[in-house]
Amino acid sequence: MNEVNQSPTYLWVGRILSGLVIAFLLFDAGGKLAKIEPVLKSMEELGLPASSATTIGILLLVITVMYAIPQTATLGALLLTGYLGGAVAIHVRVNNPLWTHTLFPVYVGILLWTGLALRNPKIKELF
Repeated sequence: MNEVNQSPTYLWVGRILSGLVIAFLLFDAGGKLAKIEPVLKSMEELGLPASSATTIGILLLVITVMYAIPQTATLGALLLTGYLGGAVAIHVRVNNPLWTHTLFPVYVGILLWTGLALRNPKIKELF
């Protein structure tokens, strides 16, 4: 299937899903970069030093922008999958609730890849 045969409905649903993921991740990165007190407190509760907020925020921002750009979206999705996997590991380590905290990054990852597959026929062919 090529871009010409891509259903406009699938394309728009993919863009909307990807847009929601991008908005959430940009909000998350912004909170870390702005060093908002609740974000820093949450990081410390998860065992991450507050001093790492800027580094994590920059990494998340750069990778999210990569996901938003069509030419680098697949690489961005792969890198975000790694980032989200790390988030799952951190939640498991501190024994957070499974369905609401630990698996939340998995839910984001599902939306991320579904959005990419719907807006990029080459990715959809892999499934």
